[in-house]
This record gives sequence, structure tokens and C-alpha cells, in this order.
Amino acid sequence: MPDLPAPQDATEAALFSECWDAVLSYADLCTAGSTAAAQLAREAFAHGIRAVREAEASTVRGTGRRSSRLPRIPLLLAAVRTTAADWEDIGQGHRLDPDLRLWLHSDKAARYTGPPLSRPIALRGLRDLQQADAELLWLAEAESLPLPLVARRLGLDPATAADELAQVRRLFRDRCHRNHLDSPMDAECRSYARLLDAVTRSPAADTPDDLSRHLAVCVQCAEAASCLRLHGGGLPVALTGGIIGWGGLAYLERRRRAAEARLGPGRPDGPGADGAPAGASDRARVVRNRLMVAAVLVSGIALAVSLTQFGGAEKGSAARPDADRRAVADTDPYPPEGPGAAPPASAPGAASTDAHEPSADGRAPGRSATDPDTGPHSDPDPEPQGSTSATASPPRTTAPAEPAVCHATYDLGNQWPDGFQATLTVTTAEPLESWRVAFTFRDGQRVTQMWDARASQQGSRVTATPADYNKRVPAGGKLAFGFLASWTGENSPPTDVTLNGRSCASG
Repeated sequence: MPDLPAPQDATEAALFSECWDAVLSYADLCTAGSTAAAQLAREAFAHGIRAVREAEASTVRGTGRRSSRLPRIPLLLAAVRTTAADWEDIGQGHRLDPDLRLWLHSDKAARYTGPPLSRPIALRGLRDLQQADAELLWLAEAESLPLPLVARRLGLDPATAADELAQVRRLFRDRCHRNHLDSPMDAECRSYARLLDAVTRSPAADTPDDLSRHLAVCVQCAEAASCLRLHGGGLPVALTGGIIGWGGLAYLERRRRAAEARLGPGRPDGPGADGAPAGASDRARVVRNRLMVAAVLVSGIALAVSLTQFGGAEKGSAARPDADRRAVADTDPYPPEGPGAAPPASAPGAASTDAHEPSADGRAPGRSATDPDTGPHSDPDPEPQGSTSATASPPRTTAPAEPAVCHATYDLGNQWPDGFQATLTVTTAEPLESWRVAFTFRDGQRVTQMWDARASQQGSRVTATPADYNKRVPAGGKLAFGFLASWTGENSPPTDVTLNGRSCASG
């Protein structure tokens, strides 16, 4: 199982940080478990980096120009697909997704390794673009990154980036149209090729009925139509389908969610757009919210104690069963956690007096004035009030420990000198309508990106909340999310993992 190659310089180190999460995201789609995903991503990343180095070192003899190749992220994603095919060939296919295995044995997969003129049109069109243009198109369309952020990454002027992207889209369309005409096709397809070009140039043009019927049965022409039609939002699908083939739509959705988790929806160029943490105003707002929640909890606890002391033992015992029932899917978004935090109202001892404390009227716990065994003449030499001896009150019994409501497993997928990638999987014993997982990093690690969950971090405490599609978890089910983080010095596993405020067993 090869390790990642060491970066040769600062530029390649930045490449590792930028591309690894994309490679791991697609590898996770292609495999049947997080361990297999991490191994597939490492092998594919190593193969892809070697291909990038070879392509950057080679030149077209006599011209001094670099040979045409895919942008870095698409090239690495294609390496995931080819590595998965190698696994299937050497008998490791059981570690892959079953649908991917079927696809690898189909004619669709054979196109990616067949004759150059028979390969997907989007793949050929993207390869024909200049390197900087291809990078701009892929980052903006397939990776769902905001255009100002893409401009900064590529060293473009943000004021003119939109115009440059529009021009690159037109160039890509022209390359795809030329590649479509160069592809081997029968007479019927060739008769529709120029009509298809004319219809897809205008967003208002209606598709003739005969062309619609042809596109419904001809895969090659339908693929060309998706590349030529720049309006309607189909360009990202055409790009990912042409580059990686299987799982293109799922990859697009993951990258969109990852961009939202990192930047926040509706914040194309807001705080954190470059991967930095949010500003001080955001942190202050979260702290204020937590303080308000803590104040409300403390007030509730004080009220419960006062009602217990002056409302009688029967009222206190009648109120406790409801207070002790705490749903796993807690609705409080930020419960106080850690040392010094106010205990919740349902914590033992929060809403009732201790079993060994005297009652309000000075009698021993559990005694009443009407009890014949505890009346004023039952003992000629009573124990002093408040005594904790065995004759004054029965010994306290320790209740058996309740089984943990959840179990957390931490998997360090990969690590490099200043960063790492990991997955946290939590198995819940109870059904969840929503969830919130929190954990603590002891060595100053900082989460920079998270997928399949939304992340927030205050100091060493990290909180992950679900995306819209994975809120519900059945009893005995698992929830999992992955993340990238930075580290220096030590990189110990997280501690104090909680699910909706309740501690999880780890291991």
C-alpha cells in the first residue's frame, strides 16, 4: 500500500492540498468502505502525481510547448478510475462498489481506453484547451468553486474572470464540435451533426422532432449535445461524465456540498473563501449564543431545585421521570460541554437534593412526621440531625452502568507534514431524526474542510452537523463524515466524542 509521494516544491505541496480531497471524495464513491476508499485514493494519487510530473517535464519537440494533457484534478480523478479497473483485474473487485464493477465490464468503460477518436467528446475537448483555460473551466464548473476564489487561485483578475470564463466555455464548445465531426459516425449521425450545432447555439431554439428522436436513441450524438449546449446547466454533467464516467452526478453533488460546507451557502466570496477560518464577528456571535443557552439552563436548574425543596417529595418524584428522558436527537444546537459547563436539567442531582442531605425541616432524608418508625418517641436516643451513619439512612447503592448509546471509530486515512485526512464513524443505538457530533483535538489541530457534514470549531472543540440528505439514522445505523485538517508537532486522535451531547464509547 504505497504512501503519498513527497512534494518536490511549494507549488506541488499546494497541489496536494488542493487535489487530495477531490480524489478521496471520488474514491469513496467507488469503494464499499472507508478503509478501501483511503487505499484507493492513495494508490491513484501516487499514479496521478507521477503522470503530472511526466507531463510537465515533457515538451513538444521543436516548439517548446508543453504537451497537451488534462488539468490536474481531472487527471487525478481519471487515475482513480484506472486504479479501480486494476483492482478488478487483480481480484480485488470485492472492495469496489457493485455498480462500478458492472460499469467497468461494459462498453461504456471500454471507450476510455479505446481508440482516441472514439473516446468521450468532453474528454477530448478539455484536453485540447490550453492548460490555464482547462483549469478555469473545471474549477468553476465541476468543483463548484466561486469565481472570485477561482480567479485568485489561478492568478486572474477577478474583475474580468467572468468574461474569461465565458470565452473559455465557447472555446470548449468549439473543440467539442470539431471532435464530434472527427468522430467515426454513420450517415444518419453525420446528417444531424450540423443541425445539432445550429440548434444548441441558441438558448431559445426549439429542437426539431426528428432530431429529438435521434438524440433519444444515439448515445454519441446525445453526448455531443450535452457538450455543445452551454445554457441550461448541463455543462458540469458533461464534463464529469466525459472525464470520470461512472459516478459523475454523485461526484458533482459531493463537491457542491463540500464547497457549501467550506464557504457557506450564499457566500461566494465571504469569510473563509480561501480556506481560512471565519472572522472574529462570527466567532463572537457563536460565543454569545452559547452563553445565552448556558444562562437559560442555569435558570432552569435553579427553578427546579427550588420547586423540589418547597414542593414536597411527591411532586419532585413525579417530575423526575419526564426530566430523565432525554431524546438522542437533542434540539439544542449548542449545549454547554466540557469542564465548568452547567449540567443539564436531567443530570443526576440537578433537580433533587442529595440522598444524604437533611430535609428542609431538619428531618433525616426519607423521614416524615407521621411515620411510626420515625416519630418523636420511636428512639430515646436519636442520632444527631443530618447524620450519615448506617442507622440513620440505608447505604447508597451504585446503579449498574448503562450501555453507551453510541460508539465512535476514528480512521486516519492519510497524513502529510502539515495536514491530514480522517474519517469519523459513529454507530447509534437509538434512531435519530437529526444529529450533532462533537469531539476535541488536544494538539491544536484545525479542521479546514469537511464533507457529508457541516463543521464549526471553537478552540479545540469541533462540532459536525448533518447535511440535508443524511439527518435520519436508524437504530443500529452508522453516520460518517470525513474532513481535512492541519496539524503541527503532534497529531493524536480526537477525544471526548459526543452524539447530541451524550458521550460515545471509542475504539
